[in-house]
Amino acid sequence: MNTDASGITDANLIPKYNYLGLWYQGIQQNIFGENGDYQLCQNLNSDCYAGYYMSPDPFRGNINNQNYSLVDGWNSDVYSMAYTHVMAPILIQLNRKYKAPTVAPDFWAVALILEVQAMSRVTDYYGPIPYSKVATGATTPYDSQQAVYNAFFAQLDTAVTNLHAFIAAKPGLKPFSAFDMVYGGDYTEWLKYANSLRLRLAMHIVNIDPVTAKLQALKAINESGGLITANTDNATLTGFGYYNPIWWIGTSWTDLACGASLTSYLNGYNDPRTSKMISPATSPASIAGQYVGIRAGTPVGGKPMYSGYSLPNFANILEYTPMILMNASEIWFLKSEAALRGWTTESAQTDYETGVTTSFAQWGATAGSYLSDKTSTQADYVDPQTPSAGVANASIKAMSTITIAWDATATNEKNLERIITQKWIANFPCGGWESWTEYRRTGYPRLFPVVVNNSGGTINTALQIRRIAYPSTEYTSNATGVAGGVNLLGGPDNGGTPVWWDTNKGQATPKNF
Repeated sequence: MNTDASGITDANLIPKYNYLGLWYQGIQQNIFGENGDYQLCQNLNSDCYAGYYMSPDPFRGNINNQNYSLVDGWNSDVYSMAYTHVMAPILIQLNRKYKAPTVAPDFWAVALILEVQAMSRVTDYYGPIPYSKVATGATTPYDSQQAVYNAFFAQLDTAVTNLHAFIAAKPGLKPFSAFDMVYGGDYTEWLKYANSLRLRLAMHIVNIDPVTAKLQALKAINESGGLITANTDNATLTGFGYYNPIWWIGTSWTDLACGASLTSYLNGYNDPRTSKMISPATSPASIAGQYVGIRAGTPVGGKPMYSGYSLPNFANILEYTPMILMNASEIWFLKSEAALRGWTTESAQTDYETGVTTSFAQWGATAGSYLSDKTSTQADYVDPQTPSAGVANASIKAMSTITIAWDATATNEKNLERIITQKWIANFPCGGWESWTEYRRTGYPRLFPVVVNNSGGTINTALQIRRIAYPSTEYTSNATGVAGGVNLLGGPDNGGTPVWWDTNKGQATPKNF
């Protein structure tokens, strides 16, 4: 009586943890977002700022993110996607309603790892963000970025503890497998992911809080669950009908091309991965068959003026190709940097070279003599479309002289540039948000500045963009909170103000040691 026989109740969802698991597909997919959301959350900001991509579409009459005229309607998507589709279901449904931390600590561990992964991008984009008191009242206070990072490390502590406890008590069981887009329910792999994420975040803060950075990095490296060190461990999103958004944007919308910084390094290094990663240009005729990207901030004409430039290789990046959250090569490069800093007894050179060969294996390429190359450097960039009447000249000389082969006689700064440059190559095609963070943290790789800067003087062309501005909706719905966030930021709410861990601030001679 009085029961809707056609509906699904919470009781119906209790078997096999469906009442918890049904929330995870949306949480996982919205780390990157699908198609249009990915385009706004990453492709038209950090992917471009990291030097990986530039669009051949003159969005908004060439007044847009790519030339530093920050579009609020685009960049606010980063904020809304993370809070609405990741934080909200974790806090309100999994935690408050269904009590996941106590009834299913293993599911809660996964939720915490996913939350740290998603929200680390948000804080690294904006700086201070609401975190510790989200969804607790009409006004949500902002936390300092240092406090947010400390919360991340504490959440990863809980996740690792919960996963170890489950694995010890119920070895081999995979209750999360029906909902897992990353590891098919294998908690031993989720442990590696949690530890690797800790190592990544620790290195982010090395220049501003070296004590905490070293402590957290060594905790990650020495944790018994291990790290992502083989390509079979790579954290990737796939399944549940999830399209690869890079494929979608590049093929269905033709809004994507490779960046000039990317092609200049690949060309200069004669990199054997090039043909695996990107495809040659098709037009104009003068560059057909060559690998040529578009320089960021180029005032592109209407399609198809720049549509024939190099694209990601869509023979290898297909409709359902997994999106990479973290790969093994990145972890080897992080370990190399830790060794370079004297934190471990490992060989920085060995870890560096393992990072390179692991990336080659991921792409199915043969390294050959690549690691012994002592002469190849970034190539100059020449854009055949410019100069022409009324169009800014996008051609530019190479900005880096760093070579590939490890140099034991070089300074730590030089070898760090070597590590970060190769990490940057290895993080293509999905790692734009992390590579932009690393560029701002270290100053490497040396990326071409924008051709045209439409920031109105708020962003220095040579120093490049340091963050994106808070959404306008925060000023209308959370005015007191965002005012506190700007105060914590310590500068105006624009793209020229560095975030907490950004001590290099785009200087011509980075200082990381």
